[in-house]
Amino acid sequence: MIQTVIFDMDGVIVDTEPVHKYAYFQHFNQLGIEVTPELYSSFTGNSTRNIFERLKEQFKLEDEVQRLVETKRNLFNDAFDSKEDLYLLEGVEDLIKDLYNNGMQLVLASSSAKVTINRIFNRFGLHQYFTHIVSGEDFPKSKPHPAIFQHAAMLSNTPVENCVVIEDSTNGVKAAYAAGIFCIAYDSFHSKNQDYSLADRVITNFAELDYSKIRNIK
Repeated sequence: MIQTVIFDMDGVIVDTEPVHKYAYFQHFNQLGIEVTPELYSSFTGNSTRNIFERLKEQFKLEDEVQRLVETKRNLFNDAFDSKEDLYLLEGVEDLIKDLYNNGMQLVLASSSAKVTINRIFNRFGLHQYFTHIVSGEDFPKSKPHPAIFQHAAMLSNTPVENCVVIEDSTNGVKAAYAAGIFCIAYDSFHSKNQDYSLADRVITNFAELDYSKIRNIK
């Protein structure tokens, strides 16, 4: 029986990707580097630090990774604070409340930085539903490495076979698979060029899920 649901954030709870993309490409322009759509697509599910570690090596950037991360984060925060049309993805709030009200433990495991997670959770009042928040910035390797999901399961004090991950990215699905956790892939119109072949189940609408359906996953 499932006892804990581990949520990704970007693309699952809220779609901040347009804000991230705006901030990243503002920064890329400042750095004078050309990041192709294919390269940018490969970043999905990675932490900002890991992304800039790759870019620093690929483009021989002079700035230290920490400075690159902070610059991008400031650009994101400025854009986020001024963006009014930012909403939770359709149906996810109802699912979160349904799971919570029925005693399911909820954990967030996101590649986003803690400051970004807190901005989202404060804006939409989500802290009350989640027992733990895990940020990718605390791990040396991003998804598809399974560490973030393994740690989330450990914090929840739940065996991995009694957990479910909800993800929307190729890297996130691979990480859940590597962690040995049942994975539900959320394939929405926000998801682009993602591979869900390793997911145990694929949904296109959160109305397909509720407490009883998740609890009895085998």
